[in-house]
Amino acid sequence: MPVRFISGDLFSNRHNAQALAHGCNCQGSMGAGVAKGFRERYPEMYAEYQRRCKAEPRAFNLGDAFLWREADKPAVFNLGTQERFWHARASYEAVETALGAMKARADAEGISTIALPRIGVGYGGLSWKKVRSIVESVFEEWPGTLYVYEAYEPEP
Repeated sequence: MPVRFISGDLFSNRHNAQALAHGCNCQGSMGAGVAKGFRERYPEMYAEYQRRCKAEPRAFNLGDAFLWREADKPAVFNLGTQERFWHARASYEAVETALGAMKARADAEGISTIALPRIGVGYGGLSWKKVRSIVESVFEEWPGTLYVYEAYEPEP
């Protein structure tokens, strides 16, 4: 089964996923939630993400899947799931487009295992039931494995 729904801490990466993924806004802010964890663990990636968001014309948009690679760490897919931050919601269309772009890029890069949280649901404000259905639809025929952290549980 290409999609496995699990509990745990995404950043502990207990399944040794080659890449971690998360939804983010297109304004250059990773100030809360899982995005803040990525900002703290990958400061150079965060600087490049900000550069892309502030570029003219903007180089990170809704539906994009920006891949970051760093030595001795899992790669990171930054998924453009919401336009703004704070009280702005993600969109189901952007989630679906970004997941499709991530899958295509993973295939092109030889990445066969990816782990992600419930994207678009926390600060993005979307329904997990609907997002889960999108995730299952996009990845149902994928030859790799997608680990979806449905619930956070601290790990030793």
